[in-house]
Amino acid sequence: MGILLDDNNRKPICRLHFNWSQWRIGIFDSDKNEEKHDIASVSDIYRFAADLRETVKRYGD
Repeated sequence: MGILLDDNNRKPICRLHFNWSQWRIGIFDSDKNEEKHDIASVSDIYRFAADLRETVKRYGD
């Protein structure tokens, strides 16, 4: 599942990968490369709050 800013596919914030035995969150860097991190539960997404905010801020520039 992809999460986009302003429903714009050119502004990806993250992807949630729940279709594997190991769940992952993929966070996009400034070059829109996805870096995947393992998570054990949905609440683990909060560990990446600062990274997600930074991704959103980059689209404001």
